[in-house]
Amino acid sequence: MSPHNPHPKITRRSAIALTAIGLPACSVRQEPSPDLAPQAARATPTSGSTCWSARAPLPFAVQEIYPIAHRGRIHLAGGLLGEDGRVVGVSDRHIAYDPASGDSQTLAALPSARHHPQLVSAGDKLYCLGGFETLANMVNWIMSTQTLIYDDATGWSALAEAPEPHAETVAGILNNRIHIIGGRRNTGADNMSYGDHTDSDSHLVYHPDADSWERAAPALARRNSAAGVVIDGLWHVVGGRQVSGGPLDVHEVYDPSEDRWREASPMPQGIGAGGNAAGVINGTLYAFGGEFFSGANGGGVHAEVCAYNPASDSWEIVGEMPTPRHGLGGVTIGDAIYAVGGATRPSGNGTSAAVESLSLDCS
Repeated sequence: MSPHNPHPKITRRSAIALTAIGLPACSVRQEPSPDLAPQAARATPTSGSTCWSARAPLPFAVQEIYPIAHRGRIHLAGGLLGEDGRVVGVSDRHIAYDPASGDSQTLAALPSARHHPQLVSAGDKLYCLGGFETLANMVNWIMSTQTLIYDDATGWSALAEAPEPHAETVAGILNNRIHIIGGRRNTGADNMSYGDHTDSDSHLVYHPDADSWERAAPALARRNSAAGVVIDGLWHVVGGRQVSGGPLDVHEVYDPSEDRWREASPMPQGIGAGGNAAGVINGTLYAFGGEFFSGANGGGVHAEVCAYNPASDSWEIVGEMPTPRHGLGGVTIGDAIYAVGGATRPSGNGTSAAVESLSLDCS
């Protein structure tokens, strides 16, 4: 099966190239009016029951993040900061958000500002891997090889660097090891702007106990900005996009016991998107959000919530997000999935501080 591309006319690269915001060397664009970035045509939910609840917002608007549940709180570090709906810089901020109270604690900042870094909680330790660093007062796309670990007393410190720079990847924990798949890699010596990169199928594995990296079986499709979850020891990676193509509905599953990827049922037609998010409740994968670029209006953000049943290898559309976003985080804690931050309009527009939770309890 070749990767599906339901919105092939305009890619994120071509959309980014149309206009830019005032920050130097910034590769995100602004929309002149909300009416020019409508939602995708929304499919009618087929079945199921999902409920969303508004939560206390983050203390600042941020997108292009990969937050994680760690010791009962949601940790968020890095990303693109927004004010008045536009990107104003790259963040080094690190906060811990309490989903019960809505309070946020400011923690030691990252060693340098970056966007799209992967946060991972493994063995009761918090890691930050890869992402795009930037020059001062700019928004660049300098892909990183850094592996960082956080300590409450001393802040962040460096560990073994990855064998290649990586960003806009998907991370998962399998057998106490951190797996990184896909994302973007350099096309040549340059490593500064969005156009310096291409999609990757690389599969990197970090061993926390040995502080070392190795490679595993590459993915079947090259893509970036996908979402992933682990269910019953298998790693599901869904959606995403290609730099030179467009959004994908591809769904691949990795079995660590065989070091092997296989194709699973793709997402519902037309729902594939870059910058989507996912979580798990009761063994069901829920994927939501993400952006696409197509048509005369330039694109939009998906509202649909899609549920995947591993037993039947089937998808259905079970609802809509109250605040559709892309570049957001999907974090599962208990019986709820938290949709954190992101942007309400394509690319760098409409950066949000919203936090909303998805659950199956509608009482």
